[in-house]
Amino acid sequence: MLYSKTVMDHFTNPRNVGTIDGADGVGEVGNVKCGDIMKIYLKIEDNIIKDVKFETFGCGSAIAASSISTEMIMGKSVEEALALTNKEVVEALGGLPAPKIHCSVLAEEAIKAAIKDYYDKNGIEYDKTQFPDCANCDHCDHH
Repeated sequence: MLYSKTVMDHFTNPRNVGTIDGADGVGEVGNVKCGDIMKIYLKIEDNIIKDVKFETFGCGSAIAASSISTEMIMGKSVEEALALTNKEVVEALGGLPAPKIHCSVLAEEAIKAAIKDYYDKNGIEYDKTQFPDCANCDHCDHH
């Protein structure tokens, strides 16, 4: 498989790796069956993402997608981060091989899961249809 320079750069030098103690929102998606697990931590002040970290257990594409997506939402409002799509993640990476597109979907879903956690912890009303229903998702059965 051929990977773009951007994918290789984010895989070999991932940005924002780690955890945030007392994170305002934490989202974990993926499962052991498909081998990629992604966890996103958010620090949010005045509705702005002040810090974001990730821990990803998975392939190079999953790590690259996590890394670039954290850069894409840093300093953005919660609503802007929520609007990030896997297509934008793929474009920012300069493309991904078809079998690895699900890695960009995981990045989008992990960010959404972390924002949902933030909303839940703070009693903020939200539209549940904006978020993936991970408990009933058959996403990883398609591989």
